[in-house]
Amino acid sequence: MRKIAYVFGVLVAAGAGTYLVIYLYRWQWQRAMICGVLLLVVEVMLFGLVTLGRLSRIEERLRDTDRRQRELDARQEDVLTRLREPAAAQEETRFRWLEDPADRTYVFVPVLLVAGVLLSGLAWVVQKVASATARPAEHRLAGRLAVLAAPDPATHPDDLEDLPPLGGGPSRGRTARLTTVTLVGTTLLAALIVGLADLTQTRREEANENAATSVVVQIELRGTDVSSDGKALAAQQIWESCRHSTAAPLHHATLGDLGDGTFAGVVRPALTEHDLMRLRGCLEDATLDRAHLTVLGVGDAEVDEG
Repeated sequence: MRKIAYVFGVLVAAGAGTYLVIYLYRWQWQRAMICGVLLLVVEVMLFGLVTLGRLSRIEERLRDTDRRQRELDARQEDVLTRLREPAAAQEETRFRWLEDPADRTYVFVPVLLVAGVLLSGLAWVVQKVASATARPAEHRLAGRLAVLAAPDPATHPDDLEDLPPLGGGPSRGRTARLTTVTLVGTTLLAALIVGLADLTQTRREEANENAATSVVVQIELRGTDVSSDGKALAAQQIWESCRHSTAAPLHHATLGDLGDGTFAGVVRPALTEHDLMRLRGCLEDATLDRAHLTVLGVGDAEVDEG
């Protein structure tokens, strides 16, 4: 589910970014801002998905670390038990002469008993001192040997199968695929940068030698006031608000009513290609409430030489 949301977010972000560039190129600021806000929201969502994925992987690593630590502790205890087995066997076989049959008689039994008691007490003291001083060394040795101990096949039979082969490296097919993806991504990125640079480059425009530029627009209103006077007022407001969108001031720009919600605007002097794009983008991106204006056509009126 998370992968599907991630792919969907990437597609939406790509679409919003593409239309953001398109609307900026067309000088349609309101639509560009909407696409920018959508792109920002999608980026925040993708950031949240990536963060959740990272947190999930961290939790999995912590659980795996705890499991491995428990296994290491178990191996250490196992190794420590194995190290203590010879000492325990030696303690069990100590003082074998006491196990002899009781029907045998000895001449110096009392002396041997007293000497045995003294030697046993001395050995007991030496044993306790040796055990107290050698236990940390045993733990350190067991901790070092636990890393070399084999995993328990009964609890984790797949651990040995998941180990990489000895001396194995990345395959040639994987290296070739990685190289191909890198080259294709670099080429697409370079083409995108060159295309945007070409579209956004500032060029010197040639002056329009025609006398005037005519713009035919059609307005649609949504609401109660959809009469001819309401359409004319709305069209006039949009037209006046867009007169300042061009580089050249539109001092002589009239708007005539052609009927049925269609109007014709005449601009003198004639507009250049860039100014005409800015004017068209402003008209189609109008912010008047419940009004939508569509540019039906544009044209230039030639100079009358007669």
